[in-house]
Amino acid sequence: MTENELASAIYRLGVKVHRELGPGLLESVYEECLCYELEKSQISFERQKTIPVSYRGVQLDTKLRLDLILEDKLIVELKSVKNIDPIHLAQTLTYLKLSKCKLGLLINFNTTLFKNGVRRVINGQLHGIDFT
Repeated sequence: MTENELASAIYRLGVKVHRELGPGLLESVYEECLCYELEKSQISFERQKTIPVSYRGVQLDTKLRLDLILEDKLIVELKSVKNIDPIHLAQTLTYLKLSKCKLGLLINFNTTLFKNGVRRVINGQLHGIDFT
């Protein structure tokens, strides 16, 4: 599957989970349900995948954890917060950069309408992010 096909698939599965559970639960609950739906859909994914961090050519002992990565192509960062803040977008962009993935989805389940909580994030694009 392409990145866009994976994004469409996870969007559909996210809608399904959101319709069933609604907003207001912990991020970990939504993650568990999405993983269940991904397994049922036979989409290859890794949950809480660690990625190495290097600084100035030195591999650091610390590692970052990605909520979900689908087929080593699409990063899915999950939230259950009042609002998506610029730092959440910056975090997702950094994950894309470090993982060398092209596309990510930032999904906030704590919204009345699921579609209002989903942001496509493209590696290298900082459009619309206010860091002040």
